Amino acid sequence: MLTFDITVFTMLGRRGTGLTGSGPDGGIPLMGKEEPLNRKELVDAIQKHTLVARTDVDKVLGSLIQHTQVAVKKGDRVSLVGFGTFERQDRKARTARNPRSGAPVKVKATKVPRFRAGQGFKDVVAGKATAPKLSPVKSTAKATTARAASTAKATVSRATTSKASTAKASTARASTAKASTSKAASRNSAPKSTAKAASSRGKAKSGKKK
Repeated sequence: MLTFDITVFTMLGRRGTGLTGSGPDGGIPLMGKEEPLNRKELVDAIQKHTLVARTDVDKVLGSLIQHTQVAVKKGDRVSLVGFGTFERQDRKARTARNPRSGAPVKVKATKVPRFRAGQGFKDVVAGKATAPKLSPVKSTAKATTARAASTAKATVSRATTSKASTAKASTARASTAKASTSKAASRNSAPKSTAKAASSRGKAKSGKKK
């Protein structure tokens, strides 16, 4: 997990009682707030602001955290312009002193994550720059609704056209079948008519001979 020095970076919540009192760890107080903004509240806020599905927001946030952890562990810097830079700080082994007894204590070499706020972030916090507006994007919602309605209409139109084409094709096939049947019947009746005519001519000839 990435950890931050409270004097450098703190995600602040909406509740608080002012500047008095100490922070949650007994250190520097949170500036006007009591409780940090947790992940659930942050995801909800982003979802309302972007109108992206909450599950997608949570996945993207989780992926951002994981990729930052992996990059910083390798010693790479993750720089977000206007926000800040995440990096690894290597601390050498040293000898410290116990504050109570004054006895020397050996501290092993270690690696810790560090966050340095960008200038844009610093200016917003200091009031030198205007803070971003976090109102919901209404136009995006309307555009999404319009696109959904257009898609639905197009689907219905395609379905209607397809049904009409199918009906026309069925009618055409039925007409062709009837025409073929009629022609076949005509061909079958032609020999019969010819035979009857021949029989009549034969009888007529026989009557004349008598």
